[in-house]
Amino acid sequence: MTERERAELLALLKNRFETHLQRHPGLTWATVAARLEDKPDALLSLAQMEASGGEPDVIGVDQATGSITFGDCAAESPDAAACATTAPRWTSARKPSRAAAPSTWPPAWASPC
Repeated sequence: MTERERAELLALLKNRFETHLQRHPGLTWATVAARLEDKPDALLSLAQMEASGGEPDVIGVDQATGSITFGDCAAESPDAAACATTAPRWTSARKPSRAAAPSTWPPAWASPC
C-alpha cells in the first residue's frame, strides 16, 4: 500500500467514523488512528474490505485489551460476497429433475456469479 493510498483510506475511515459516532460511543478517532498505526496488517485488511465494496467501521472495543473491532457496515452486502455465500448453498441443494438432460442442468438462471 502506497503512502497516498494509506492516507486516502485513513481519511475515508475517519469520515465514516465521525459520521456514525453512535456505533462507537466514548471512542475517539485519535485512539483508532493510533491503533491502526501500530497494526499495518489491519489497515491492509480494511483496504481490501473497502475495495470489495464493504464499508468498514469500528463496531466494538475490548475494554480489557483495548483491541478495536471493525465490521462491514454497508447497507447491503457487496454483490460478490452475497453471491459467494448464497450461490453454493442453493445450487448444491437442488437436484436435477428426471426429465432434465444433464446438458440442461443447472439452468442458465442458476449459474454461479
